[in-house]
Amino acid sequence: MLTTKEAIENRRSIRKFKAEPVPEDVLYELLDAACLAPSGSNAQPWRFKIVQDKKTKEKLAKAAYDQAFIAEAPVVFVCCADIEGYLTGVASGLQDLGKIGAVEDRIVKIILNRTDKMKSMAIDQLNQRIAFNVAIATEHIVLRALDYSLGTCWVRLIDEQAIKTIFGWGDSISVVALLPLGYPDESPVPRKRKTIKEIIID
Repeated sequence: MLTTKEAIENRRSIRKFKAEPVPEDVLYELLDAACLAPSGSNAQPWRFKIVQDKKTKEKLAKAAYDQAFIAEAPVVFVCCADIEGYLTGVASGLQDLGKIGAVEDRIVKIILNRTDKMKSMAIDQLNQRIAFNVAIATEHIVLRALDYSLGTCWVRLIDEQAIKTIFGWGDSISVVALLPLGYPDESPVPRKRKTIKEIIID
């Protein structure tokens, strides 16, 4: 099994997949990894739709501005945020954290006050605040997938409303990304990365 460092170093964005299906038990292992991700106030707002049928994958590819490789992946995770669940989850999560002494009472009050203000925000503003939680959980899937020799590709160039229409979702669900997944049929070379010196702010 790869170390965490090796997984990070070996991860690539895969856009060519073998036709081989991904076992269901492996998909649940990936979801289990997502469940272990951290989130603000332990609200855990991530939700995932697993798509394997060809017609729906083709619709998703079209909703991602005709990125055809999405339809060719054996599996596509539609990575979403449950907005209503987040707002209610923050309160219950804070209560749990307060009980174990992980959060001070004054911090609880600050967060609850901010959460109340968020309830009056526009949907797109809420999306931006909540999406990072989903991104963390999705990256857990990306790295865990390497333990099963699976490849993935983050796809953020999407028509969110078109995807929501495919599944009949309302405003309480926000689509954060698509994650095509399968056994790689390519070996991309590493892309150039900034040095440590370049990413440190003086």
